[in-house]
Amino acid sequence: MKKILWVVAGALVTPDYQVLLSRRPAGKNLAGFWEFPGGKIEAGETPEYALCRELKEELKLEIEPTDLKPLTFASFEYEAFHLVMPLFVCRQWRGTPVEAEGQTIAFVDAETVGTDGRKYPMPPADDELSESLRLWAKRHKSEK
Repeated sequence: MKKILWVVAGALVTPDYQVLLSRRPAGKNLAGFWEFPGGKIEAGETPEYALCRELKEELKLEIEPTDLKPLTFASFEYEAFHLVMPLFVCRQWRGTPVEAEGQTIAFVDAETVGTDGRKYPMPPADDELSESLRLWAKRHKSEK
């Protein structure tokens, strides 16, 4: 039986429906792939608290757990482990995103994230989350 790895991811969405993606730096597993920022959930942490902590470490952003709204999750079988990853949408934060851990960041149209595999290729689990985000963005844009 494979180890289950619990991680959390955030879709930071601007008022014009751009979502922040982070490119994994050289030397890390899945280097070069674009992903929703986030990271491992530590023992005793809620997913919301873990995501706030990770976004502060990775991007120097201040986010409150109440700023996070659950959207979907991925359950994906990698070769060495099984990944479970909830995705939260965040529409407000304090600060400007900074590439604090050697990663590259980009804002991408939320309705196209995950569909342009040449420009922003994503790991399989993040790619699974993309469809739900695209549908969410399309629905919310039409309600404006």
